[in-house]
Amino acid sequence: MANISLRGLDPSTLSRIKTSARRRKLSVNRLIVETLHEHYAGGGREFDDLDDLAGAWSPAEAAAFEAAVAPFAEVDAGLWARSGKPAARARAARRRRGRP
Repeated sequence: MANISLRGLDPSTLSRIKTSARRRKLSVNRLIVETLHEHYAGGGREFDDLDDLAGAWSPAEAAAFEAAVAPFAEVDAGLWARSGKPAARARAARRRRGRP
């Protein structure tokens, strides 16, 4: 393994690094190695968010996605009424009687 000497680090940054290492129960060296590995090792990191997709769809792709997920915005009144919520039961009863 190669060694690197880090010079010119300001006290404020060093303090934040030490605090972060303490919180994560790591040595400063281990924290820096892990951080460098995360940012520069490439390929091995898996993301669990959708940040890379933001703004990447064409208008047609975005419209197709919106159409595909639209049913998830609909509430099944019958299921909601059976959930035990008094207001939901009242709304479902009004709907059965033909009132909104």
